[in-house]
Amino acid sequence: MGPEQEKALARQGRIAALVIAGTMLLWLGAQWLGPKLGLPGRYAILFDLAALAGFFWALVVTWQIWRKRRDEE
Repeated sequence: MGPEQEKALARQGRIAALVIAGTMLLWLGAQWLGPKLGLPGRYAILFDLAALAGFFWALVVTWQIWRKRRDEE
């Protein structure tokens, strides 16, 4: 694997890590702020689904990185 491919995979890994951390922080903030603003429970479910989508995307990207690294060995 060339240095350019390594850099690209490292960049994808950093993006996936930022998405995981950002999703968790936003989800925690929404769970804390929702009841304080008096939002109905259906908004909590919407925030949960959005968080699941973010985590699923990060899982797929992480799996792709793992496969690319494994295939290059």
